This record gives sequence, structure tokens and C-alpha cells, in this order.
Amino acid sequence: MSDISYLDWPFFEPRHRQLQRELDAWASEHITPHGQHDTDAQCRKLVAALGAGGWLRHAVAGTAFGGAGETIDTRALCLLRETLARHSGLADFAFAMQGLGSGAISLHGSEAQKQRYLTRVAAGQAIAAFALSEPQAGSDVAALSCSARIDGEHAVLSGEKTWISNGGIADFHVVFARLDDGSAASRGTKGIDAYIVDAGTPGFEVAERIEVIAPHPLATLRFADCRVPLAQRIGEAGQGFKIAMRTLDVFRTSVAAAALGMARRALDEALQRATSRPMFGQRLADFQLTQAKLATMATTIDSAALLTYRAAWCRDQGRSVTREAAMAKLAATEGAQQVIDAAVQIWGGLGVVSDMPVEQLYREIRALRIYEGASEVQLLIIARELLKELPKDLPN
Repeated sequence: MSDISYLDWPFFEPRHRQLQRELDAWASEHITPHGQHDTDAQCRKLVAALGAGGWLRHAVAGTAFGGAGETIDTRALCLLRETLARHSGLADFAFAMQGLGSGAISLHGSEAQKQRYLTRVAAGQAIAAFALSEPQAGSDVAALSCSARIDGEHAVLSGEKTWISNGGIADFHVVFARLDDGSAASRGTKGIDAYIVDAGTPGFEVAERIEVIAPHPLATLRFADCRVPLAQRIGEAGQGFKIAMRTLDVFRTSVAAAALGMARRALDEALQRATSRPMFGQRLADFQLTQAKLATMATTIDSAALLTYRAAWCRDQGRSVTREAAMAKLAATEGAQQVIDAAVQIWGGLGVVSDMPVEQLYREIRALRIYEGASEVQLLIIARELLKELPKDLPN
């Protein structure tokens, strides 16, 4: 059992503590270890189970549309992701992508869009996807080239998206495309739209499935004169970049929380191994080198947790958390990589055996240092925010 003393921190309300305990009990009963096969089927099963259990209500906004509240509670979102990630990386993925994939609709969707999509997302009856990245536009969102040409009451999408989570199994995708009207306004960040594209729409196809070291549903999507009704546009024309950034702002802190969950599981596994492994007439845990490693792991986790839940608390108070979220994601993902590597070392040869818990964690954590803003991008964000706070009339 992981240390849950952090729940007593003043960032949380009683309802948050109760939510975490209820999910932990549910996950212990409903989430079973999985291997590297039938990932699509496992993901669909997890989405359905999370919906039936009522957990996906916390990933969408609006009680009229199945949400737990009128807005997404960042602290609840983070506690849920941390708890799920400790039990299963794929379960965390399934939960998180329901929120990220539908987040733009929660934030900026019309009443009709919310009713059609959010209710099914919250119930686990529809799988969502967030289609932003392109072959030449990852962290640099302004460089995207997938285009949207307006033709009467339709937008005609052309181009590719890649590294799309839930690609291949999603029932709908929120797709970001550049308005193709030849005007200066269509360049940069001001000419991007967001559209909801249902699976099976003519002109849309899953071009390629992408295999990664921690099996998750990922794909490259292709749009060839794909006609989407303008009623499927989210928000106003040209607001897609702001919508994408606002969506990522909600969920970036929760990436840090997922990393925390994985790190806590790794520490649990390391403690179990260190206290049960006999070595040279004593336990592995009796060696000072082992104790130092365990102490460093625990300190790394608590440091990242403080940053993570500071950011979550600040956001729930209505504050801007650009710097805080970047610090949380950077510290938690980089720290979790170190903690998990240490756990593998403590497990020794068994630590690199396929499908052992620490081996699975080792594969799962690597991507978190890249997606939703790589660690290097977080460093740039933090520095930019620090420099913005300086007086503009400093002496040379």
C-alpha cells in the first residue's frame, strides 16, 4: 500500500480524500494486470468500466452532460490519475484520454455538442481523441499544416495528424486545422479552427498504427477532402489555438499526477523487494546503499507531489498556473524516471523481465517526459514566465 499521508495536506478537501479512497478500493477490485497483447480491446474494456463505475464523470464538465461538476476539478482529476497510474498505466491512459479528447468540448463546445458527445464520454460509451500533433508540428503547434477550407456549410479538411492517442479506436476526434483562405490572418496561431470529426466520416482514415514501448492505441490519421459540417466546429472561427492551449492547461498538471502514481508504485515495489530479498546474511534493505536509494526515491516523490498539488490547488482557485503546471510536469516526470530506474536496479535481474511491474513502469514512464510538452519545453515555459515577471525598466 502506497503512502497516502499526502492526503492530509491542506490542498485537499474531505471530498477529495474520500474520492481517492473510493477509487483505490474500486481499482483494486476491477483493474487486473495486463500484458502487451490486445491493447485496443483492453482499452475499450477499461473505458467502459471507468464509465460504469462513475469515474469518467470527473473528466468532463457540466452536470447536465454527465459531469461531476460544472467545471473540471483539477485536484480530483489529479488524484484520480495518480491512483489509476499506480494500479495500471493503461487504466490511467484510458481515463486521461477521455478527458483530454473531449476537453475542448467541455470548455468551448455548444450545448448540442456537449449533449451529443460529453454524455457518452462520461458514461464510457464513446471513446474520444485529441488530434493536434503533426509530423512537423509537435511542441510547435503554430506550425501545423492540416488545412480547413470552407465550402458552404462544411469545412473540408486535408492533411495528416500523428501520435494521436486512441487513434484507431476513437469514436470521434477533436481535430485542429489551419483555415485555408489565403489571408494573412490564417497564418500563425490566429488561423486555426477546431472540429469534431466522427469515426467513419468519408475522407477520414486511420493511415497507420504506431507501436511504442508501452503499448497504447496510437495512430497517424489522414484527411483527404474530408467534409465536416460547420456545426461541428468548436467555438468561433480562428480560436482553435486558444482552445487547444486551454485544454492542455487543464490536463498538463494531471500528467504530473500520473507520473506520481507510477513513482509511488515503483517505491512500493522497491520496498517490497528490499525487505524480502536475502543477501550476504541480511536483507537487501539493511545495506546503507539501499537505504540511501530508498530515501532519495521518497524525497523525490514528495517534492514532485508538493509541486503537483500546488498547481492543482491554484488552478481550482481560478489562478493562472502556466509556470506552476510546467514546474509540476517537469519535476514529476523527470523524478519518476529516476525513481523507477532505481526500483529496477533494486529488483536486479528480475527488474528487466518482461511484464514484471517495475519493467512495465520503466516502459510507461518514458513517454510522459515527452507528451503534452517535453521537459525541454517546460524549461522554456518556466524561464519565459520568470522573465515576464521582471520589471521592464531594469538598468543595463
